[in-house]
Amino acid sequence: METEEFEALMMYVLVGGLMVFMAFIIWDLAKKSKAGRLGTAVLFLGLGLCLFGFAAKPVITYIIEVARGIE
Repeated sequence: METEEFEALMMYVLVGGLMVFMAFIIWDLAKKSKAGRLGTAVLFLGLGLCLFGFAAKPVITYIIEVARGIE
């Protein structure tokens, strides 16, 4: 495995692990603050939106490239 391939793979693996850890932090924050169902949903929506954006960016980029025929 070349260095570039390893770096690309580890970026997705480690950033994915960081995203899971951040989701755990949001859940723990909701649990410790006794936020309830609605409060937990608001926390995940507000704080988790950036995680969704990071995960959705490659998918959206791929869809746009395929639609334009850039591939």
